[in-house]
Amino acid sequence: MRSFFLIVVCCLLISCAGVRVSYDYDKATDFSNYTSYNYFSDVESGLSGLDEKRLTRILDSTLQSKGYILAEEPDFFINILSSEYRSAPNNAVGVGIGGGGRNVGGGVSVGLPLGTSGIQRQIQFDFVDAQKDALFWQATSESGYRENASPSVREERLRAVVKKVFSKFPPEKR
Repeated sequence: MRSFFLIVVCCLLISCAGVRVSYDYDKATDFSNYTSYNYFSDVESGLSGLDEKRLTRILDSTLQSKGYILAEEPDFFINILSSEYRSAPNNAVGVGIGGGGRNVGGGVSVGLPLGTSGIQRQIQFDFVDAQKDALFWQATSESGYRENASPSVREERLRAVVKKVFSKFPPEKR
């Protein structure tokens, strides 16, 4: 019984932990030219005010640890867009009944969804060159989201998103 409980807990942790990230950037961009950043003044991120403060604080810490400086007249601006959506349940159980004989056959199949659909949060980070007003790097993350999570859980979730998103920034030269 104890091992069954541990397996269930591990499955729950694994299913909640995934942060998926996709990246895109302009190959012609020389990322070494960028040393300072700031946020667009009219950012409407779609996050709650407190989550937006948490995210910018985590972003500042992450970018500054990579050597970037928050400046009034930056080399690039950051725009943040967020949306939430309800995902469909991934698992289903098929129940079938069938019969046959003497050239007669029949069957019934029903798909029963397991679990509930979860809320997913998508956060998009756009980096825009301040001089050219051109997008040069973009990352989009998708992860699970709980509306009733505590502030510490929300902060850790945002920290995990930022860590994963900026693990490949700036992109390596090929």
